[in-house]
Amino acid sequence: MGKRMDDVSVAGSAGAPSPRTREPDGANMSAQAYRAISNKIKNRELRGGDTLVEQRLAAQLGVSRTPLREAMQRLEGEGLLLKSANRSFIVRRVDLGEYLQSLRVREVLEAEAAAQAAGRVPAAAVAPVRAAVLALERLDPYDTHAHWACDDQVHNLFIDACGNAVMADLLRNLRITTRLFEIAALADRLGPDSREHLAILDAVQAGDADAARAATAAHARSLFDFAISAFS
Repeated sequence: MGKRMDDVSVAGSAGAPSPRTREPDGANMSAQAYRAISNKIKNRELRGGDTLVEQRLAAQLGVSRTPLREAMQRLEGEGLLLKSANRSFIVRRVDLGEYLQSLRVREVLEAEAAAQAAGRVPAAAVAPVRAAVLALERLDPYDTHAHWACDDQVHNLFIDACGNAVMADLLRNLRITTRLFEIAALADRLGPDSREHLAILDAVQAGDADAARAATAAHARSLFDFAISAFS
């Protein structure tokens, strides 16, 4: 009897992985699903109001339902997904009113974040972001995904360096809201965005808090005015 127990113990330790070994794999699958769904939403493969069909999505992503649900719950917490009346997850839809209100708040908070980041960001960190802005202007044909990626680089540069974690989290959530709003004519923003982004980067790198605040606020107002004109 004792030998049989020893055999089971050895088999258990040498054969199937322990729960401690399996746990990171589950976490990795959940993180993989999270990144994939988040990218699908940001890249407009999943649009506002779309319902996520778990079985189909799990098959597409090559994950089981449990890590998929964990990923969707995380995205719900971040405001990208909502739970419908039948308990399915849907992509959150942002209308013009919510978009404009969010931009008004960003005008104040992002301007302050840029001012706080001025002088804190080394030139070596600004250089690749500036290069990305200039490369986007030369990109032919125009690429929406590249536009969004460049926008993230510019804004995250000063949000991450603002020194205020609470403000940074608020801004990331506000940027999710404005990112979910769909502007069909985004390509028309390429020129204004590039000029405004370069002005922000110049001010932040120079350590000029007033100029950084003004340039970032002007950028938010420009986005607001563009949305009004596009949908009027």
